[in-house]
Amino acid sequence: MNRDPRPLSIGLLGPLSLRLNQTPVRTSAPKQRQVLAVLALNVGRVVTVPTLIEELWADSPPRSYATTLQTYILQLRNALAAANSGNPDARQMLSTRHNGYLLEEDACRTDVEVFDRHVRAGRAAAEEGDHRLASEEFNRALQLWRGPALVDVRMGRVLEIEAASLEECRLGALERRIEADLALGRHADLLGELTLVTARNPMNENLCAFLMTALYRAGHVGRSLQAFHRLRSVLNRELGVEPCARLQRLQAAILSGDPALVLQG
Repeated sequence: MNRDPRPLSIGLLGPLSLRLNQTPVRTSAPKQRQVLAVLALNVGRVVTVPTLIEELWADSPPRSYATTLQTYILQLRNALAAANSGNPDARQMLSTRHNGYLLEEDACRTDVEVFDRHVRAGRAAAEEGDHRLASEEFNRALQLWRGPALVDVRMGRVLEIEAASLEECRLGALERRIEADLALGRHADLLGELTLVTARNPMNENLCAFLMTALYRAGHVGRSLQAFHRLRSVLNRELGVEPCARLQRLQAAILSGDPALVLQG
């Protein structure tokens, strides 16, 4: 595979990191890092001044907000230039556009972009029935995560929504990888992971269904039914609802020993 020629590499899936031609770029001021994170999540798209103001100050911007924001942009450009003094164009990677700023797409790459590419490849493989490739692609996507999204960045309104969206995408990729692994007959290997992730996501019906299926196929019928009742109890207590129809059908199939639940070799 050819090496990505774009010189600026930004990590968002975990602690925020910034490298220019493999050289770390120093960004230490909290609000400066907020600006960088918002720009990096929108590489190739203009981030408007109002959006940055909302992220940095919400409804209470200072009188000097325009000058202060320009200072943060200048600091980021200076940091890029300092990381690569031999490149006079380093500052231009962060450009000024009408009513906003933009990280140039032909100069910047992010781990979010790579994550999305692997997720798309995993979905395509799953649609073709290639469960092994699907598992591999989803796993490559998940391995990019180094912790919670933007874990070391102060978050305002904009970044809180973006980080929550990324975490949902991460969970979705995990669900799809587990689904592919179940299709490959890896139920016994999944038990430890599924026990942990269902405990962390006690109202997630997809994960519960995967755990029930894996336990059943591993010969733990009682524990499989216990997983259903735990979920039902949480949903009743927290939301006043019953598990979805799909889960109820799965419970009925387990109770009746439906042969369709057994993975066909």
